[in-house]
Amino acid sequence: MRIFYAVDNTLNSLFQSSLWYNNLYLPLVESGHDLVTFDYDLKATFENVDLADPWQRAFVQKNRPLVSGELLKQVRAAHAEKPIDLFFSYLYDACVLPETIDAIKALGITTVNWYCNGAHQLHLVREISPHYDWCLVPEKFRLKDYRAMGARPVYCQEAANSSIYKPYDLPKEFDVTFVGQAYGDRPSYLRYLFDQGIDVRAWGYGWKKLPGQAGDQGATPVERVTRAAGKLFSHEGRRVLRRNLLRLVGISRPVVLPEEKLGGPLSDLEMIQMFSRSKINLGFSTCGDTNEAGERIVQVRLRDFEVPMSGGFYMVEYMEELEEFFEIGKEIVCYTSAEDLAQKIKYYLSHDQERESIRLAGYRRCLRDHTWRKRFATAFGEMGLS
Repeated sequence: MRIFYAVDNTLNSLFQSSLWYNNLYLPLVESGHDLVTFDYDLKATFENVDLADPWQRAFVQKNRPLVSGELLKQVRAAHAEKPIDLFFSYLYDACVLPETIDAIKALGITTVNWYCNGAHQLHLVREISPHYDWCLVPEKFRLKDYRAMGARPVYCQEAANSSIYKPYDLPKEFDVTFVGQAYGDRPSYLRYLFDQGIDVRAWGYGWKKLPGQAGDQGATPVERVTRAAGKLFSHEGRRVLRRNLLRLVGISRPVVLPEEKLGGPLSDLEMIQMFSRSKINLGFSTCGDTNEAGERIVQVRLRDFEVPMSGGFYMVEYMEELEEFFEIGKEIVCYTSAEDLAQKIKYYLSHDQERESIRLAGYRRCLRDHTWRKRFATAFGEMGLS
């Protein structure tokens, strides 16, 4: 197929990552599709997607028509040069006008939007989703919500690109590691592990900026000030400020972790190699800060496939949906609480052969069943696309 591809390499400017280039663009190309990419700098667009924020909403009102106009212009030009079969995007309501999607469909082009934050941020795509022919949805429990808003969802779980995520022949330097942002209940889990005498390391945005850590500058008032700080902080920065304030005012107590065990963000390659350098790689399943709101949401994540595809031993919180993709206890290991996590870490650190068997089985399962090429082939087949 000839595909017009409107996806940024990464949707978070905090990271120097080619996340979606690696996981969406390359697998589509490797599947033999002809891709035409949207030639536009979307960095500022994706930094301002929260229409509930007054400053971001003002930015969107000016920016969305500009992006939409250029998008339609480039689609029309590419389609005139050689017919486009599929318009493939990762866009929010704040990125594009619904009538632009309608105009692309009017050209005879099938439209599909991929979105993987619907578990706790479905409101960010509620306006545009019904205007697409299809929506690729990795959150199985949200399929009914897409249908309720008038959209046509196709269940397409995340996966990993085996040409990028692969094992490296490196010494096992660390007992337990986690690579990812510091938010939600992750710091509390790590604090518990430290208290149990487990040597765990963490790399990612925010670990050195937790309340009580060196360099922490405190926070601002919860809602009004974080929103008013729109001109000073990115969406992610305001989220961190809000979370820290909640902790400081006593809604949740600050979690202080050993600073020497914490590091900043890793590059894509450094992260993948860390999976091979670690005896145990941790995964956490809570979406955002939903644990603080009393309505904790969990979901299957990209990391659930990245680690085993990279040949790492993986331990993640149990949820029923994971059983559709892995044989629990034989291909990955799951935990149900901080106490259970600590016990299983100690067990598998002392059972090298069993850990190695599970690691290899998880790697083989991902190679066989959990590649993006296979996901796209299945989803496109369901959509009636060749």
